[in-house]
Amino acid sequence: MNAEMTDPRIDRLYELMPDIYKMRDAEQRYPLRALLRVISEQVNLVEDDIAQLYDNWFIETAEDWAVPYIADLLGYRPVLGLGDPSRTNLELTRVLVPRREVANTIRYRRRKGTAALLELLAQDVAGLPARVVEFFKLLGWNQNLNHPHYERAHTANIRNQEALDLLDGPFDRLAHTVDVRRVNSRRSVGKFNIPSIGVFIWWLKAYPVTWTRAYCAENAGPHCFTFSVLGQDAPLFCKVEPELDPSHIAEEMNVPAPIRRLAFELRPEQFYGRDKSFAIWAPGWNGNDDPHEPVPLASIIPADLTGWQYLPPKGYIAVDPVLGRFAFSPSQLPRKGVKVSYHYGFSADMGGGEYSRPIFDPAPEINFVKADEQSPEERQVVEPVFYRVGRLPGLFPSIGAALAQWQKDDPQDAVIELTESGVYVEPISVTLKADRTLQLRAANRARPVLRLIDWQTDSPDALSVTMEQGSRFTLDGLLVVGRPLRVTGPYREDDEPIIPLCGSSVVIRHCTFVPGWGIDSHCQPYRPAEPSLELYHVRANVRIEHSILGSIQVHEDEVHIDPIPLHIADSIVDSTQAQKEAIGAPGKAGAHVVLTILRTTVFGIVDIHAIELAENCIFMDCLDVARRQLGCVRFSYVQPHCRTPRRYRCQPDLVTQAIKDTVADSAKQAALIASELIRVRPQFTSVRYGRPAYAQLAHTCAEEITKGADDESEMGAFHDLYRPQREANLLQRLEEFVPAGMDVGLLYAD
Repeated sequence: MNAEMTDPRIDRLYELMPDIYKMRDAEQRYPLRALLRVISEQVNLVEDDIAQLYDNWFIETAEDWAVPYIADLLGYRPVLGLGDPSRTNLELTRVLVPRREVANTIRYRRRKGTAALLELLAQDVAGLPARVVEFFKLLGWNQNLNHPHYERAHTANIRNQEALDLLDGPFDRLAHTVDVRRVNSRRSVGKFNIPSIGVFIWWLKAYPVTWTRAYCAENAGPHCFTFSVLGQDAPLFCKVEPELDPSHIAEEMNVPAPIRRLAFELRPEQFYGRDKSFAIWAPGWNGNDDPHEPVPLASIIPADLTGWQYLPPKGYIAVDPVLGRFAFSPSQLPRKGVKVSYHYGFSADMGGGEYSRPIFDPAPEINFVKADEQSPEERQVVEPVFYRVGRLPGLFPSIGAALAQWQKDDPQDAVIELTESGVYVEPISVTLKADRTLQLRAANRARPVLRLIDWQTDSPDALSVTMEQGSRFTLDGLLVVGRPLRVTGPYREDDEPIIPLCGSSVVIRHCTFVPGWGIDSHCQPYRPAEPSLELYHVRANVRIEHSILGSIQVHEDEVHIDPIPLHIADSIVDSTQAQKEAIGAPGKAGAHVVLTILRTTVFGIVDIHAIELAENCIFMDCLDVARRQLGCVRFSYVQPHCRTPRRYRCQPDLVTQAIKDTVADSAKQAALIASELIRVRPQFTSVRYGRPAYAQLAHTCAEEITKGADDESEMGAFHDLYRPQREANLLQRLEEFVPAGMDVGLLYAD
């Protein structure tokens, strides 16, 4: 939208003109107004900049670029070796010089040496929930009769199941023998020593899912359910409760930790309820007639549902928070469906989820209308038309109903918005006319699920989109399971002219297309050979951002037309198996695309026409391009013998070249290179979609990968978390504020 529609001050100079000049200006089709609008725009910019100069004196209202200068006035010292805050991008500057830490610098110095301050530093400096453990309090030692400590330094009570369940974790309460290794050692970390203080940090976040359908595991029995609509075993996470006392040390409810079975058994009221970590709704079950009230806590039994062997008695529901399962009595099944709310774990705001994300409405169309030759040219603004789907009155009850009304109205730009985190089981087929725009998206902080099933036996049941020339289609904030997205362009005969791109686009933003169409209880894909995105003769720009999806298949005419541009950023592309194609074409041919891929993790083979730019990416399997003269690959991990364009500072090229430059003996050189190839290969906590730490780099991964991006962040999909910078910044602050003579180290709780 242009400035004249957004800034009401755009005509303020024109309004000061005498009416006679306005009348003459109207006769000449407003050239004076156009000139004064240009001048007013610059006047407004200067005026706003002057006003902002005053705001930049205060840390609460200062712009991001001004925060390092305020910090310098306070004597704040940024971390050395992680970049110059004045020369990096604003996102990295926020990490290197956190606004909250600068604001609290003086307060921190007054509280220097306290354990609670170290927890506060972790939140303010790195944005991470943390728990501080003073390990000298957990050492076994002989009590002094004059100063007894009855709550620590005693032998383990094997009858205390709660203490044993917390053993060796961040909430350990048992006494240990002395470990002489240092907690901040780079080689071998030791915990239990007199000068050791450990700061346990959580990188996983707890994301909510609100009032959505549960999954009935019918293969185990009609009484068996999982919280996840995909049917996999997914641990339930705590809903983080803020700490109100600044001197309080974090407990389990203050961090995004998985819920333990024993903790749920001992304190179920902390975890279960409408506004708690999870809840279950079963209308009509056990006399519960109110569909808006969850099952009461008195009817919930903590249980171990491994193998679905436990059967709850009538009137009760057995819940296993570790596996994310719950079971009814086989003689008392829910007849009106089951809804759940819960929290799951993941690393970042990626894929469909109930997190805040930017919403991009289609830009209003501006049409120039001339009534007659005597009247001046006027502007007619055509706003996009919204079709909202939900349970509230006035909304469409289904996606199909919204699509039917959209086809009837035939607007230029339209948005179909799903307002709730529901499950939509219906066939979806979209036909976009020429020069039309359609967004199918979730409302902000909603996670709708499109569950595509086998509706027809004689034809495919994909999410089908047919696009004409100049049309634009966007998917935003959805989770799609069961079938792929199939986008088809306009059909072209061999003797017809080549169809140009002409502004057509396909955008997939903050979406999840479950790799393999679906997963079982162990997160194994149902259809590992099937793609998540199929492009058939699509003459359009294809963009994928902040999304998770399976393999991409491109069906294009490689003889008569140029390759289409494919742009992927901050995403995960997972073929589910190493020998299968993540991006390719049928028949083992390369996908006819020119790929631009940034900050992305790819599991599987990439076989394409050309790469324009690959930056800060991880290609776990082979990367082959047909045209090597175009583009480059930089700051990425690529298999050594792949066919790629020019590489710049990629791994394992750097480590192998360093060995070749320093070792002359060929036999020793080959042995060292083989060892380095194994060491530098990226290691992941999990490579299966559905697990909390999916695609997260393991803590044992080589520094060449975890700090191998162009800005020394990690390669891959979670580059923008800036983990190395945040950890280094936090560690330096901890060493500055730790009690004198103590050692502090970062420990990972997840």
